[in-house]
Amino acid sequence: MSKEEKKNKGYGSEDIQHWDWHEHLRKRPGMYLGKLGDGSEKDDGIYVLFKEIVDNAIDEFNMGFGKTVDITLDEETKEVTVRDYGRGIPLDSLVVSVGQINTSGKYGSDAYGKSVGLNGVGAKAVNATSTKFYAQSWRDGKSKWAYFEEGELKKEGDIKNCDEKDGTLIRYTADPKLYENYSYKLEYIDGMLKNYAYLNTGLTIHFNKTTYCSKNGLLDLINDNMTEAPLYSPIHLKGHDIEVVITHSSEGGEDIYSFVNGQNTYHGGTHLSAFREAVGKTVKDFFKKDYDPKDVREGIVAAIAIRVGEPGFANQTKTFLNSKLTDTEERGGIPIRTFIGNFLASELDNYLHKNPLIADAMQKKINASEKERKEIADILKSKRRKRGMISNEKLRDCKIHYTDKNNPLAEKTTIFITEGNSASGTVSKARNADTQAVFSLRGKPMNTYGSSKKVIYDNNNKELNLLQAALDIEEDIENLRYNRVVIATDADVDGMHIRMLMLTFFIQYFPELIRRGHLFILQTPLFRVRRKKKDNSFDVRYCYSEAEKLEGIEEFGKSAEVTRFKGLGEISDKEFENFIGDDMRLDTVHIYKEDPTHEILEFYMGNNTPFRQDFIMKNLREEVIMEDRAAADS
Repeated sequence: MSKEEKKNKGYGSEDIQHWDWHEHLRKRPGMYLGKLGDGSEKDDGIYVLFKEIVDNAIDEFNMGFGKTVDITLDEETKEVTVRDYGRGIPLDSLVVSVGQINTSGKYGSDAYGKSVGLNGVGAKAVNATSTKFYAQSWRDGKSKWAYFEEGELKKEGDIKNCDEKDGTLIRYTADPKLYENYSYKLEYIDGMLKNYAYLNTGLTIHFNKTTYCSKNGLLDLINDNMTEAPLYSPIHLKGHDIEVVITHSSEGGEDIYSFVNGQNTYHGGTHLSAFREAVGKTVKDFFKKDYDPKDVREGIVAAIAIRVGEPGFANQTKTFLNSKLTDTEERGGIPIRTFIGNFLASELDNYLHKNPLIADAMQKKINASEKERKEIADILKSKRRKRGMISNEKLRDCKIHYTDKNNPLAEKTTIFITEGNSASGTVSKARNADTQAVFSLRGKPMNTYGSSKKVIYDNNNKELNLLQAALDIEEDIENLRYNRVVIATDADVDGMHIRMLMLTFFIQYFPELIRRGHLFILQTPLFRVRRKKKDNSFDVRYCYSEAEKLEGIEEFGKSAEVTRFKGLGEISDKEFENFIGDDMRLDTVHIYKEDPTHEILEFYMGNNTPFRQDFIMKNLREEVIMEDRAAADS
């Protein structure tokens, strides 16, 4: 065979394929939706679909049309219906608006102003990845509808007279072939709809039997979400295209909510960085004291929402803002940093001058934070462990990091916190070295409950010192090197105790890591049930509970072999690849308003040892600790 024949072998005209828009969306949904998932995580695809449709209704409200949005979710059929009372999609463009990619009424800024959706993909992604998709528009006394299946138009109605109020209705069912075994977590939808209400005062959202509305915007958000009483009444500032709320709590770290055009940018971006800088500078200037910005922000609880003409998001899921301007250069936009900085320099400074008691309370908190930081800094001069000094045995790093914001794999970066050589060795061999790192604990870390942060350094607690350095969160949470921090401990009493010690550490000193959705518990199987086949291979079922084990035994019958995994080190690295791959089971750790952190920590790590031991034995491996408080109280 000639060199030319070899080069062209297996590659001819028949290998060139063309996909229609809906085929491309179905075959490559991750390009548009991030990950698919099963609904267990708040950024799974089904919530992106939900938000894409609701966003369109909110955009109508923001343009001054329709003060109510009606939403229903049938939990049995998983059908979602969204009805707004805006202008209605132009009837002769209904089919292409929801059924032809890169077609949108938002390309021209006059129609929708400062909208979150500008790419003409949202509704089409919902359409293509749904088994059924129905759209109807009412406009000026006339109506039209269209019905699709998997993105293909099946039926459409003629334009007819009607007496319905103007607006648009979308009804869809996400395809279970793409979103496997999915179900909706109402807590995620609840959080999403609350944010819509906070960001759009005057809007009323009806969801099933619940109504969402807000009179005070971001001030309501802060008051509804603080787990401890604020040290002073929250400062609420509003201007053209910007709204800000600021207060401090006795808790550590930073807790800042950020939004762009109504989108919850929980991964941050330009506007959040600008806000953090501007708060530090404005407060320093007001008090005429050279405070370290970290001391100004320690314990801060805040929210910022801005509106920009053409937001530059890092991806279709729109959780990180890349924009540097508040508007397009062609229309004379100014840098976001300047826009936010000027606003706070004027409005926050004025507020502090007019409210001296609040200014005094703020300064008292800053002075306390400064004192503690300087005490820790003195200790660190002699005891600091730089990340580069951490041995490969302690930290087996990955190639890509969460700080690589322009890398599409940055959001997949994960660090597993494991216990002991055996478990860390198994995870290290099974992991994806591009995006997954392993940090190995030696023994049980210190119980940090009730301790100031400097005690960790005073006691020279090597494990927690090095963990902070590995995560690179010691000085600033924005430096976090891994999107997912996963506690991976054995399914026994010792493993549960280590898990609780680690949760206490993060809750005590880095609650914002939890609030931003970065902390997880890894689920690993308790049992392996298998049956040998005639060719000596095995049918295998991995079981995460006693009930799943019994189902496996029933499925395989008398020939079933059952293995109980007592620790991660007992699972071979080849098997373990199944548990930390794309189908990895993670429980997100949450902190809710109804879960005051001091009460949680007192129960789990205080002086109530017999009650805690009883709880551990009854609840071992059943629930994430932060979500099991109800069981603990009972």
